[in-house]
Amino acid sequence: MSTKVIVGISGASGAVYGWRLLQRLRAHGGVEIHLILTRSGEKTLFLETGKTVSDLKVLSDFSYPMEDISCRLASGSYPTDAMVIAPCSIHTMSAIAGGISSNLMIRAADVILKERRKLILMVRESPFHLGHLRSMTALAEMGAIIAPPIPGFYHHPQTVDDLVDTSVDRVLDLLGLPDPRVRRWDGVAR
Repeated sequence: MSTKVIVGISGASGAVYGWRLLQRLRAHGGVEIHLILTRSGEKTLFLETGKTVSDLKVLSDFSYPMEDISCRLASGSYPTDAMVIAPCSIHTMSAIAGGISSNLMIRAADVILKERRKLILMVRESPFHLGHLRSMTALAEMGAIIAPPIPGFYHHPQTVDDLVDTSVDRVLDLLGLPDPRVRRWDGVAR
């Protein structure tokens, strides 16, 4: 039985996180990937990576237009295991926190929360103001996991991809889909 993961990509800078997460989930195997991409996410993806919607769709099993609020992801009766929004814009995060289900991305996240499934938000903004922090607190109280892409440096990254993978590896861990090849902190070598 495969793990069903919804991957949302919003318009925040950092589209590479969504791209890399899709690649890693596809390579993992045993994962059924459902893709939701916002219009601004599509534009940011192209501006930052040169990738198109078609490039993303080949990494997913299913993709849905933002307006399709009658699709299966909009219902709690359709079993999924988790949703990751990578990157997650402040707009998307705030709408989820407020329960404003105005499009499929937000409705799918709302369903994940109401069904007590795992919602991981790779919030991509800095610095945060008090309103952002209050929205994050509300979401954490609802059961969401706020996981801004903040790389570690103990593994001595050499490339931007190394930095991106640090955050994607943490998300894979949170999904219960760890990559056995990941270098883990094991204390200071003596």
